[in-house]
Amino acid sequence: MQLITNPTSGSYSRARVARLAQSLEAEGATVLHCESAGEPRFAATATHVCVVGGDGTVRRVAGAMARQERAVPLSIYPSGTINLLAREAEYPADPRAFARLVLAGRAGRPHYPVALGDGFFFSCAGVGPDSCAVERVSLPLKRWIGRLAYGAAFCQLLWHWSRHTIRLESEGRVLECEAFYVAKGRYYAGAWSLAQSARVHDPLFHVIALPTARRRDYARFVFGLICGRDASRQAGVETFTCRALSATSEAGLPIQADGDIVGRLPVTMNVGEVPLTFC
Repeated sequence: MQLITNPTSGSYSRARVARLAQSLEAEGATVLHCESAGEPRFAATATHVCVVGGDGTVRRVAGAMARQERAVPLSIYPSGTINLLAREAEYPADPRAFARLVLAGRAGRPHYPVALGDGFFFSCAGVGPDSCAVERVSLPLKRWIGRLAYGAAFCQLLWHWSRHTIRLESEGRVLECEAFYVAKGRYYAGAWSLAQSARVHDPLFHVIALPTARRRDYARFVFGLICGRDASRQAGVETFTCRALSATSEAGLPIQADGDIVGRLPVTMNVGEVPLTFC
């Protein structure tokens, strides 16, 4: 088993990684530990890759695996700021329970990643107020207070709220909006859900668009998510499913994917043809 960790992650703990490695070895695995803050290199002898980190680390490692078309099963040990994919798979945080689960030989679960520009994302992406807030997040503050750094960045955004028209095109459909989200899985920013029927094993993604994104529109939308309302049932929200989507805007707005800024509009997104396997 190749254990890939990100030493620059704010929650990185050598002691915790050591406990995980010991637990995996106790269950019969041979562990190769690799620290990587950049493009990971996969060991030729690895028959299983375990990522220790948040969604950004998972996106980087799983994206590299998708580009190399490796058929090695993946697992995610919960760490980092937010762990949407780990939450999706219900991986336990206890090292011994995690080791027993991933080495039990259970059938792998397919995950269809979404190609976005030159990379991939695995849980969610979006353009609008939240991506502008993510762009403002202070990394030192994030290492100190974790996910609260996103709230601090959003509070700053309230004073500099801007609205821009975004044009979405998908399989003959054209829609203009001021903010949109793409959900590949159930979870967004923690326990919230943008699309309650979205699943990582489904070769489709869900698009949630806000035709207008004034402060009150966005507040109403977020309040609905907090209350557990399906976005498709909220007033003033457009939703649909597809396999491909293009988004353009004259403003060149930032794109967030799995909690990180990955580029700016315009962009094209496509569901991958070959799924990765998570165990």
